[in-house]
Order: sequence, then C-alpha cells, then structure tokens
Amino acid sequence: MLNKPVLVESLIVFSIVLFVHAVVWDRYSWCAIALAIQAFYVQFKWDRLLQLGGAVFQFRTAANSGLLPASMVIPLLGIVMKERCKSAGIVYFERFGIVVASTGMLVALFLSVIAVGVTKPVPTNTCILTGVAGSVIIYTMKHSLTVSEVIEVLEVLLIFVYLSMILLYLLPRCFTPGEALLVLGGISFVLNQLIKRSLNVIEGRGDPIDFFLLVAVVGVVLLGLFFTVLFIFMDSGTWISSMFFHMMTAVLGLGVIMPWLYRLIQRNPLFWLLQFLFQTQTRVYLLVYWTFLAASACGVVFYQNAKRSSESKKHQASTITRKYFHFIVVATYVPGLIYDRQLLYVAAVLCLAVFVVLEYIRYFRIKPFGQTLRHLLSLFLDERDSGPLILTHIYLLLGMSLPVWLFPRSCAPKGTLSGAGALVPYSGVLAVGVGDTIASVFGSTVGEIKWPGTKKTFEGTMTAIFAQIIAVALILIFDSSVNLNSSYAWILASVTLVSLLEAYTTQIDNLLLPLYLQIMFMA
Repeated sequence: MLNKPVLVESLIVFSIVLFVHAVVWDRYSWCAIALAIQAFYVQFKWDRLLQLGGAVFQFRTAANSGLLPASMVIPLLGIVMKERCKSAGIVYFERFGIVVASTGMLVALFLSVIAVGVTKPVPTNTCILTGVAGSVIIYTMKHSLTVSEVIEVLEVLLIFVYLSMILLYLLPRCFTPGEALLVLGGISFVLNQLIKRSLNVIEGRGDPIDFFLLVAVVGVVLLGLFFTVLFIFMDSGTWISSMFFHMMTAVLGLGVIMPWLYRLIQRNPLFWLLQFLFQTQTRVYLLVYWTFLAASACGVVFYQNAKRSSESKKHQASTITRKYFHFIVVATYVPGLIYDRQLLYVAAVLCLAVFVVLEYIRYFRIKPFGQTLRHLLSLFLDERDSGPLILTHIYLLLGMSLPVWLFPRSCAPKGTLSGAGALVPYSGVLAVGVGDTIASVFGSTVGEIKWPGTKKTFEGTMTAIFAQIIAVALILIFDSSVNLNSSYAWILASVTLVSLLEAYTTQIDNLLLPLYLQIMFMA
C-alpha cells in the first residue's frame, strides 16, 4: 500500500491537473487525466520494485518513485503553452505545444510500461489501465499530429530510451524514476530540437539565445559522456589524465561546440557573446553586481569549511546555512527579471555550463581542483545526494532558470503574458527562492505541528504561502510590466497547491515546484 504522504501528494497533483483542465479543456484533457490515473496505479509498482530492489537500475532510495508528479509536468506544460500561443494566434508555437504534450505523455507512458513489465507476477488490472491510457493517447495523437510531428515525437522517445540506458547505468542512485523522467526527458527533447534546427538552418530565423541554450546543454552532456567512457580505461586522478581532460575540453569546445553554434547563429559565437553581454550600461552594472554575489557565495563556502576544520570533521551545514544560497540566488534573479531578462537568460546558461563542468572536475578528481572541490562541497551534502554526483546546486539553478528559459516569448507580443501569466518568469523565485526557503527556515526553527507522515510543519507551509503573497505584491510594485488583471484568487490557489506539494513530495523540490507553479500561472 502507498503511505499517506504519497496519497496526499497524488491528491495535490490530481487537483492541479483538474484546475488546469477546468480552464483549458480540450481533447488532450482526456489524455492527461487518463495518464494521471494510470501513473497513480503504476506508482504502486515502482515503489514496490524500489523497496524490493527489483528495479532495472539503481535509483535514489530515500524517496518514493515520484512517477505521478513527474509524468504530468511535460504534458501540462505543452497543453498550457498550446493554449497561450493559440490565443495569441502564433500557429507554429501552438503546434510546438502539441508536440511537447504528446512527447511528454508518450515518454511517461513508456516508463510506466517498464515498471509493469518487470513486476512479477504481472499486475493484470494495472496492465489494463496502462493499455486504456495508451490507447486514448495514441488515438488522440493520430488525429492531432502530422506525419512529421509523429516522427519528431518518436525521435525524442528513442533518444530518451538510449539516454536512460546509458546514464542510469553510469550514474546509480542519482535519480528517482520520476526525476529521471524529468531530467532525461528534458535532455532528450533539447537534443532532438538541436538536431532538427541544425539540419534546417535558415539565416536570420530564430533567436540566438535559444540556440545558445540548446548547444550549451547538449555540449556539456556530450562532454560528460565522452569523459565517462574515456576514464573507464584510465585513472582520472593522475596529472596526465587531468591535462588530457583540460586539453580535450578545449578541443571539443572550440572545435565542435563553437562551430556548431556558428552554423546556427551565422556569426562568431565569442564576438556575439561579448557584444551581447556589454551591449548596454545596465548589463554592465548587472554583471558587476552578479560577480559580487558569486564572490559572496564562494565566501560562504570557504567560511563554513573553515568552521568545520576548527570545530569537528563531522560538522555538516545546517538547513538554514544551505538556504543562504537560496537568498543569494533570489538576489541574483530578481534584478535580472526586472531590468534585463535576456541577459539573465544567457547568464543562467553560462552558469549552468560552469556548474556542470565543475561537477565533472569534482567527480573525476581532475587536478588541480578536483580533490579541493570534493572537500569543499561535501559539507553541503544531504540525503538527496546519495549517488556519485552532487546535483542539488544544479537543481537549484535549473529551478530558478527553467521558468525564464521556457517562457513563451513569441506568444507574448509585449514581452509579458496577461493575468497570472505575467508571473511565469518569477515562478522559480516564488516557489524555490521564497516559498521553499521560508518554509525550511521557519519550519526548522519555530514549527511544531507536523503534517501527517512528513517532517514538514504546518507553520512552515503557512509562512511560505504568506511570504509568496508578499513577494507577489512587491513584484507588482517594482516591475511595471506585471499586470495581474484581478487574477488574485487563481494566484492564491496556485501558490497554496504548490506549497502543499512542497510539504509532501520526496522528489527534488527545487526542480518540481517551479514547473508546477509555472503551469498554474500559464493556465
């Protein structure tokens, strides 16, 4: 049987699904509801497989499978994007939203079929539910997608299958099944988009910053795969291996990634980037300010490690100490969202690439910084970093950045959506930077009444909701582009549901919460 926290988490996700489809009901609503019901039942099977150690790969053990909340993210994002772009009259991105929704449903269904297939004895009722849901989804896709769109969906599914087999084998205990669905599904979609756009380059078409994101994500993933295979055959901790790492990183960056980006944007990527970063005086001020905040974050890391050395080798950073980084990230993103979102978009991509490369250096023990990074970051480990990779800081960056990257700029002619949609770029700031941080700080210091079956407290959740409402009021004051058009009840309902999800989910909340809040705001 599923325990109470999982049941409540599922109830919250079902509520979000119903809220969204009460506003944007169409033929895909039936598919989303069928997918949610079958994912709920398959979640039983995944949890049982994880408990008995019968899953195909080694997943993170300190959490449930998270299949239901993860299965609904990509389909719901596609559906609300389709509706927003349809109302704006942008046919291309309306079709793109349909492809995103279809891809998310098919990938989630594939993960469900895997769980059902490896469960012994075969669960007859769950098989029937999965078959019915699959039939509804495939029937709808048949009558909604063109042949080229069907091929695109199948390409993403094929990439997801191969990536899952490779990365889940190489990185045991780094993901739950739900987290693997979100992360690997997102990478698969990005890789397919990059291949598609590279084969159909039209000069002057497409925003260079979108290409920059696609190439950066695919580049760092391919870099990691290359060195993972290479270091199977040689010791990564030697000076020779380290020199080879740095040399090959430069070769792949300058010899593969740069020419690829040049083909897409039709200009020198380095010159374009320098011109973009220093185009206005506001951008220079923001870059100087962000450099100061980055130095402050490094100072916190060094100070906490010095404190560990003077006190005890077993000293670990407290929850409040870890939330310092949340405050720093909020201080980073809010000025960018108000004054220059395009600069924030590009800076977040650069920061993601730097974070991932630094994690490669730590993981492979690349000299001269690999061992030092291992020592410095071990202080901030928690139960979610049970695998060989440390991903929590990368998830924090992704949670803050995804609403900025996924904001449908082409469907917002004036640079912002109407109503609650105007808050979409702020979803990460509200859900993670404000809500999750305040809930953790107040819950761990003054919280006494715990939610049934969890370590989270009622006081922490209520304070988080109140803090996010205050943050929305401050955004209205300081960001003149935000106009909520009296959609206050919807904003309150969205913030409340996502805060309750934070209290009950055992998945990576830095990744999950901003996406659900973005879905609610876009609906």
